[in-house]
Amino acid sequence: MCGIVGYLGSKNVKNILIDGLKELEYRGYDSAGIAVLENENFSLFKATGKLVNLEAKAKDFETSSFSMGIGHTRWATHGKPTELNAHPHVGVQTYIVHNGIIENYQEIKKELQEDGVTFISQTDTEVIVHLYEKKLKTIKDPFEAFKATLTELEGAYALLLITKGENSKIFFAKYGSPMIVGANENGEKFFASSDAPLIGHCEGVNYLNDGDYGYVDSDAITLYNKDHHKKDVSLSSLPTNKLSAQKEGFSFFMEKEIYEQHDVVADTLRGRIKNEKVVFEELADTFFDDINEIKICACGTSYHSALASSYLFERYAKVRTSVEIASEFRYKEPLLLKDTLFVVISQSGETADTLETLKMAKAAGLKTLVICNVDNSSMVRLADASILTRAGIEKSVASTKAFATQMVVLWMLALLNAQQRNSISKEELSKQIKTLLKVPATLVVKDELHEKLKRLSKRYLHGHGFFFIGRDVFFPLALEGALKLKEITYLHAEGYPSGEMKHGPIALADPELFTIALLPTNRLYEKTKSNVEELSARDSTICAISSREYDKADDFIKIEQSDHYMLEFFDMMIVVQLLSMEIAVRLGNDVDMPRNLAKSVTVE
Repeated sequence: MCGIVGYLGSKNVKNILIDGLKELEYRGYDSAGIAVLENENFSLFKATGKLVNLEAKAKDFETSSFSMGIGHTRWATHGKPTELNAHPHVGVQTYIVHNGIIENYQEIKKELQEDGVTFISQTDTEVIVHLYEKKLKTIKDPFEAFKATLTELEGAYALLLITKGENSKIFFAKYGSPMIVGANENGEKFFASSDAPLIGHCEGVNYLNDGDYGYVDSDAITLYNKDHHKKDVSLSSLPTNKLSAQKEGFSFFMEKEIYEQHDVVADTLRGRIKNEKVVFEELADTFFDDINEIKICACGTSYHSALASSYLFERYAKVRTSVEIASEFRYKEPLLLKDTLFVVISQSGETADTLETLKMAKAAGLKTLVICNVDNSSMVRLADASILTRAGIEKSVASTKAFATQMVVLWMLALLNAQQRNSISKEELSKQIKTLLKVPATLVVKDELHEKLKRLSKRYLHGHGFFFIGRDVFFPLALEGALKLKEITYLHAEGYPSGEMKHGPIALADPELFTIALLPTNRLYEKTKSNVEELSARDSTICAISSREYDKADDFIKIEQSDHYMLEFFDMMIVVQLLSMEIAVRLGNDVDMPRNLAKSVTVE
């Protein structure tokens, strides 16, 4: 996800900003830029691609006196990764960098265009700088104009703003996206999206809360809360290890990425639900016209999200949906009909087998869509349309938040299709939308759950294998749970539909076979419970995951009671991810870089 840095002081601003952005490269980005204000003169440098391109553009630039600057690495959400869309964004006399998504940017943009403002980028961020300068025309105090601007923004933001009207102040605000401000005894002030860029520079930092805003100058950090009350600024110490800082206090990137799923899913949803309807600005209103079938191709974890979504497309949109493993689909001489929407899913957008199936579909004249986490990737460039999952960079090889965000996008797509086909009632659509909006809260990891899984993990270090079983969408989740366990523990695991046990696999049942049973109370509970009992009767060790107590389980992991099976789906997803991780930790494995695996499979 995007990264922000800021600096105010007398040192070489360019070096501090670019070095800080390098510490944020792990977050992922496709363009970068810096803006520096010195002696009432702005200098702006932006480049697409890696930071070396930005360094090359700014190589001859130096500051020689007190100055201030802001920097940004952009991971595209609105608009392609171009220099025009890269931050900082500029008005007449103001520059801004921003993380997050402004949900009402279209409404603000329309009003500003009616006032004669010309926009040069496709981003939501640019509206903030023009809105600020509009406020500044009537509210002469720059900080008061900044406050007035914030009141009109809806969505998430961490932002820094510098303007010629205030040559020694950086304005800042935080809501829903991380931001840290730091200081040292030399009067220097620093900003960053995470700890790493601040290590070695600051004697103390303040981790801003949602709704905090204010400004810094050489003398102080001036801070207000969401109720506009001035706050005392308390500074805390930083970690000393930069890799640890990138992990933000977690032991592993996988753990960090599991914990941040609630944030990235909130990003996935932002701006895509309006007036109790699903809205994808990326898709034309006619995109699903003349489509009578959906075919989805993917590999690995993405295949599991595709398989789960097929239940949702057929259940709500009433459209025939099939799912293919990309490596098989390439060679089966498939029947490709022109009324089929061909969807590919990939975290990286570079997965070799999936990319080849996309080329096949294009050659056959099918309409194509890619669901991906990386803008400007090969698949995004090739497909007719693309939807970004907004998961941010995933450093752990075992995918977690990519799966969660793919599932949310696919669920929304199923509902969008249902809206357009009139295959869903207003009441049911409203229920689905309300449930979607509850997903981020469902994904918050509770301390007591994680502690229980840590203790429980010591019981699952041996045996001859695991069965993950479930029905309906919980069957693909069982496949994903088994894959996570295999990837990082190196223990054998299989995912099965619960009803398939008696068709052969139950022959393996004994006390050394561990069954992870997904028992949702809102979807086929009694059916699944009967299948679990068949295994229990044959002495398989049962670990049940459910909101309802199950007395035949050897181990029971309780999830929250909810009124929709998809909330249970995401709750159970957290459990199987954490359980796999904790077993791997006890076995002493490299959680983030398991043997024999790569993050992006770019060869057949």
